[in-house]
Amino acid sequence: MTSADSAAPPRHRLRSILGGSAGNLVEWYDWYAYSAFTLYFAPHFFPKGDQTTQLLNTAAVFAVGFLMRPIGGWLMGIYGDRYGRKAGLTLSVTLMCAGSLLIAVTPGYATIGVAAPALLVLARLMQGISVGGEYGASATYLSEMAGKRHRGFWSSFQYVTLISGQLVALLVLLVLQSALSEADLDAWGWRIPFLIGGVLAVIVFWLRRRLAETESFENRKSGGQSSLFALFRYHPREAALVMLLTAGGTLAFYAYSIYLQKFLVNTSGFDRATASQINAAALFGFMLIQPLAGALSDRIGRKPLMIGFGVLGVLLTWPIFTALESVRSPVLAFLIMLGALVIVTGYTSINAVVKAELFPAHIRTLGVALPYAIANAVFGGTAEYVALWFKDAGWEQGFYWYVTAMIGVSLVTYLRMRDTAKHSQILED
Repeated sequence: MTSADSAAPPRHRLRSILGGSAGNLVEWYDWYAYSAFTLYFAPHFFPKGDQTTQLLNTAAVFAVGFLMRPIGGWLMGIYGDRYGRKAGLTLSVTLMCAGSLLIAVTPGYATIGVAAPALLVLARLMQGISVGGEYGASATYLSEMAGKRHRGFWSSFQYVTLISGQLVALLVLLVLQSALSEADLDAWGWRIPFLIGGVLAVIVFWLRRRLAETESFENRKSGGQSSLFALFRYHPREAALVMLLTAGGTLAFYAYSIYLQKFLVNTSGFDRATASQINAAALFGFMLIQPLAGALSDRIGRKPLMIGFGVLGVLLTWPIFTALESVRSPVLAFLIMLGALVIVTGYTSINAVVKAELFPAHIRTLGVALPYAIANAVFGGTAEYVALWFKDAGWEQGFYWYVTAMIGVSLVTYLRMRDTAKHSQILED
């Protein structure tokens, strides 16, 4: 056990955690700005068809970005294990910056034809590689920087900043909705958030160059190699655990947060501004409870929180979506959405540290990033598309049962796995 685990975190460690978290916020702002402004830019890149068809096309591009996340998790996971967590964080934000700026300046379909959606896909591919590496690097960095007593608390800030990025994207949307006319926002205003994201990413690049490296990386055992072969040859059980515990959690997160903004417009019948306000308010409450749940896991373990999410998710997902179908009160819609997000907190608040605690230091970034990215691409990245596909097919409730079933798969995993708080590989560093 290193002094990092036995002593109170020194000031430089706290500064590094907060600095890494700030960078994570900007990364996820850039990623979620796409989803927050989909309703406005979809007609520019996919002008043909009704609203559901346009959303299907942009959701497909959203999913394509997720398909690149395993590649990003693979390449940048190895990079972070070999050259340092700080190096991986810096590289990821560079790619994210390039993708955001490309979306901001790409002309619409009416100007350059099929090149417009092609460039949109290219930008999301770049961002997919970036965020695929970002998750593993930031999860590993925050978990390693935190001391033993408060590892769950500090690592929960990954989702605090992830949600903050989504929330900031929504707040930018609300500001633009109030400052610009609907026509201006539809015509050109939707480009502003991507320009903001590109500029912020440049600032974060500079900040991440100044971060301290983790002691776990500096003290990693010699002889171990980070590679795709080594991961699945020597750590197959841990890699499978990451994929299975992620499947239901990531699907529930995207269903309860990202997709619900569209659901409130497309199914419940709220206007776009009201749906954005409901989503922003619920996400703000969701963000605030992440550290509380993370701190609770330091006291009672990680496993009880994950089981709580699994049980409640299986029992209540169908009633939550069914209730939202007919809700007309914005306050009631907010309370239902917040309740759903409270349920998924049992996964979001601690999933980063759980995965980091499964792997030794020499392969930790790759072990966290790649299996997570695979599950996230298959289940999280396709959540909107699957939901809209069910709606377009006339059986919207099929999506509710799909989410319930996948949470059930993860619940079985939670019940069978050891509590990583008591069997942490980080303690071996």
